[in-house]
Amino acid sequence: MATDDLPSVWTRQRRSRDQPSLNRSQIVAEAVALLDAEGVDALTMRRLGTRLDAAATSLYRHVANRDELVELVVDEVYGEIRVEEVGEDWRASVTDCARSVREMILRHPWVASVIGQVGLSYLGPNVMRLNEGMVAMLRDSGFPVEEAGPAISTVLSYVIGVGVSEAAWLTMLARSGQSEQEWQRRLGPAVVRAVEDYPNLREQYVVGDDVDPAELREQNFAYGLDRVLDGLEPRRRA
Repeated sequence: MATDDLPSVWTRQRRSRDQPSLNRSQIVAEAVALLDAEGVDALTMRRLGTRLDAAATSLYRHVANRDELVELVVDEVYGEIRVEEVGEDWRASVTDCARSVREMILRHPWVASVIGQVGLSYLGPNVMRLNEGMVAMLRDSGFPVEEAGPAISTVLSYVIGVGVSEAAWLTMLARSGQSEQEWQRRLGPAVVRAVEDYPNLREQYVVGDDVDPAELREQNFAYGLDRVLDGLEPRRRA
């Protein structure tokens, strides 16, 4: 199969002549701005063309369809992720990168809706840079070459899973027009009643004005990431 037959913007040869007044970078930047402002349902070629003051048909000189556009915007926001060379503490280096992935997802909560539906997104240059940097980070930390890739997949699976859940939660809050604290205060009495007959859950659920839900999310994320890194630690060569 020729690579042009694969349904991805990363396998299709780019057209040599761009429209002078509009280029792919402009299209992608405006698409990200539209997604940040209005969510994934608002992203249509017609809507994007209006924001760019261009006919929707002119966008098809740069992307074949909406799916390709989604691949491009996902790779664009992946470019925000920090990947540094490993320092003396490998866990600190991986943790910094993992936190950067989560921060990106929370800045762009629409990613939660598309991250599993973006075709060959792993061929995008920013995703490739992220994977290359993280594999190098773990190899330099002493992980065997055959385990560096699976180890990165394990870390990213945890971070993306948590980040997507948080993004969905924050998106729901934004639609409700309430803050996390306001939602917690409204939901608190219902939670207390729901766990009344479940003693173990009663110990787990703490409801009160003194509980910062954002801080609690941060603590839970850090706990899970630490346990993932604990599991990877023995795999490093002495």
